[in-house]
Amino acid sequence: MEAYPQKYVKPVKVLAFDFGTKRIGVAYGQSLTGTAQALAILPAKDGIPDWDKLEKLVSEWRPDAFVVGLPWNMDDTESELLIRARKFGNRLEGRLHKPCYGIDERLTSFVARGELLRGESTGAVDSLAARLILEAWFAGLPPLIPS
Repeated sequence: MEAYPQKYVKPVKVLAFDFGTKRIGVAYGQSLTGTAQALAILPAKDGIPDWDKLEKLVSEWRPDAFVVGLPWNMDDTESELLIRARKFGNRLEGRLHKPCYGIDERLTSFVARGELLRGESTGAVDSLAARLILEAWFAGLPPLIPS
């Protein structure tokens, strides 16, 4: 699972995930505008989602790729949750046959909670964090290359 694709010659639609062992936040966005919206919270049992519900979201939103937030420790070391998030991303890619990219997601839940407290957003922290993850990933994409 790499951080960014080398290039996209067309806009890309993406589902992003804020991985957790009990809940997985989901957001959808597209690279043309670099915007994303919080969608849903998928329940998980020890980090394993309800694959039927996840596949239903994929069928509904038809993404070209996936992005999974990677929860690095603040000292840049890998956390146990990061290892599990990577594994989740690999399973997404293997089961659903779409590329999956990882991105550092440190502090996204903290920022999402702040948005909720300030009344800037509504919804659940996990799906808002997924939205922030996806917006950060879009910000790091290279410019679109005209076809």
